[in-house]
Amino acid sequence: MAKKDVASLTAAQLKGKVVFVRVDFNVPHKGATITDNNRIVAAIPTIKALVEKGARLILTSHLGKIDFKKTPEEIDAAKKKGDLSIVVPEVKKNLEAALGHAVNVTFCPATRGDVLKEAVAALKDGDVLIMQNTRYEKGETKNDPALAAEWAALADVYVNDAFGSDHRKHASTFGVPEILAKEHKPTAVGFLVEKEINSLGRCVECPVDGHPYVAVLGGAKVSDKILVIESLLKKCDKILIGGAMAYTFLKALGHHVGNSLVEDDQLDYAKKIYASGKIVLPEDNVVAAVYPEDEKAVGTTIDSDDIPDGQMGLDVGPKTQKLYASIIASAKTVFWNGPMGISEVPAFANGTIAVCKACAENEGAFTVIGGGDSAAAAKKLGYSKKFSHVSTGGGASLELIQNDGHLPGIDVIEDK
Repeated sequence: MAKKDVASLTAAQLKGKVVFVRVDFNVPHKGATITDNNRIVAAIPTIKALVEKGARLILTSHLGKIDFKKTPEEIDAAKKKGDLSIVVPEVKKNLEAALGHAVNVTFCPATRGDVLKEAVAALKDGDVLIMQNTRYEKGETKNDPALAAEWAALADVYVNDAFGSDHRKHASTFGVPEILAKEHKPTAVGFLVEKEINSLGRCVECPVDGHPYVAVLGGAKVSDKILVIESLLKKCDKILIGGAMAYTFLKALGHHVGNSLVEDDQLDYAKKIYASGKIVLPEDNVVAAVYPEDEKAVGTTIDSDDIPDGQMGLDVGPKTQKLYASIIASAKTVFWNGPMGISEVPAFANGTIAVCKACAENEGAFTVIGGGDSAAAAKKLGYSKKFSHVSTGGGASLELIQNDGHLPGIDVIEDK
């Protein structure tokens, strides 16, 4: 079901109104220095559109994790690391560049109470207020009704542009829009979330002319991907398996896998889904005696069905790289999530490089990266722009696929 989007919100609905905007500013950083501003840049089009229509914005986001079960000292350290004030200069710089004029961008160190209320009340049309990290509040991740109600009371409109958090039923992603919707106040998705819905939607409901549809799945554990594998089996023509989870499949089929990482409690399941006839496994692997500790580690290529004791599989081998590349080359739709090996170590990165290159070179296909490590690998290799879509949410993209297009943070938004 198509969701109401930010472009459909009129100036009459927005001018002078307070808009609670959930963005994803969970950016990598060292101290106060942001090392990758992609998530901030990705949110600018939505922020710009709202500012241009005279809205008064409260930008909200989490930054990192805060475990309230830890000691007070550890909690304080996590809060210091997750202080969202570090994003203010970057937001201001990028927003002003997009608009072509100065914008009043301020920061509120509070997440509730009078300090926050006063900061919101002081906003003028076109102003932007960045609220402190939502996870400073213990109730955020629990979708605490009182917290959601306090935040909702500040706003006239809600916009969700934080796809990477939409699989979580948190106060800022679910509780606030749920309350505003009941009050018949506008709720909408931002441009980034709209693009995610449309692009990943093609992987959920693959059109007839989108076949052959190939999924490429990597990562360590079969157990982490059970639901997405089951969903993709109903839609895909082939599923190419890489990463450590390949060894659970290979062992289930009677192959010797040495010291490779295996989930013994998933062997029966792996054997069962392999019987679908759609699963493609590595024909050879790059192995080593120990898990690589640094970039200087080296590996040996060996057949998949003959990994000796004392060796562990750490990447798919050259035969498999050619096989997977040829299958990808003939596909019309490709969904890729998870590296084929230890991609941060050169000796075990060639499988991931081969998959990335094959997807990028298949210009006639609709190619999607499901976020996470795969997206990081594509960016590092300079292939990101060759893909039809690179998702901003690893966990969210997988859950959207396995839930046939549904996520809590999206479902709660009103339909078009």
